[in-house]
Amino acid sequence: MANTALADPDAGLTQAQLAARYGLRVAGERPSLAEYTRRLWAYRHFIAAYSNAKLVASFSNARLGQLWQVLTPLTNAAVYYLIFGLVLKQNSIPNFIAYLTAGLFIFNFTQTAVQNGTQSITSNLGLIRALHFPRACLPLAVMLTQFQQLMASLVVLMGIVLVTGEPLTVEWLLLVPVVLLQALFNAGLTMAVARMGSKVADLKQVMPFLVRTWMYGSGVLYNVALFEENLPGWATRIVEANPMLVYIELARHALLEGAPLLNSSMVQAWTYAVAWAVVMGVGGFIYFWRGEQEYGRG
Repeated sequence: MANTALADPDAGLTQAQLAARYGLRVAGERPSLAEYTRRLWAYRHFIAAYSNAKLVASFSNARLGQLWQVLTPLTNAAVYYLIFGLVLKQNSIPNFIAYLTAGLFIFNFTQTAVQNGTQSITSNLGLIRALHFPRACLPLAVMLTQFQQLMASLVVLMGIVLVTGEPLTVEWLLLVPVVLLQALFNAGLTMAVARMGSKVADLKQVMPFLVRTWMYGSGVLYNVALFEENLPGWATRIVEANPMLVYIELARHALLEGAPLLNSSMVQAWTYAVAWAVVMGVGGFIYFWRGEQEYGRG
């Protein structure tokens, strides 16, 4: 019986054509933005569980445990009040203690999210290389951890505001949208610095200096009227748009009566707050997504 040769149906096809024929895809390929968003939503429970675990672990070795969520910002506030309230005589501001504490607690939310977010990829390379999941889970978990710490700090802040003589008003409810807008802003910023930190390892060394400079430019520790008194008009307009100054001023306006403000109107401040939250939230997410296939690779 004569031998018959069977034709190979894959003969002559390139590797790309073979992959397309059998439904194969490149490992670690970046999905579309819509698909990536869908996957990230599917991992929302993982993000919440991971952030809770990080929060508990961060205080597990401390004798006072999670009480440090409150003690740390209170200690910082006491030190800054000693320097700026007593030594540098900033007490001309009505209720300077509450004014200072509000600025510190709101700024600390962004400060710690940025500093920890910078290392959220590089400090989790083992997890990234072992499991397949949307890498945005990691910086978002960092932001959520800090959000939980902010909730504890806000309870303390409200107590300070009441004890120092401020009345409880309906305007306190404005603190809810302020914190939510800042959380959206922080989420985008944390994702942006996470990608930059994965590319430039030295960024974590530089970030504390950048954040400290940002704090001094946000009117956290002193009367924001000093900007208008000592800066030219164009520079003052730039400072008015500073996202951290905006969120701090909105929080102070909600909790305190007679707090000095740099923004000429609350409508302008709310416009800035919404714009920064949308631009940074969406922009940071897209920027991080574009580097999805790079994370964890040598």
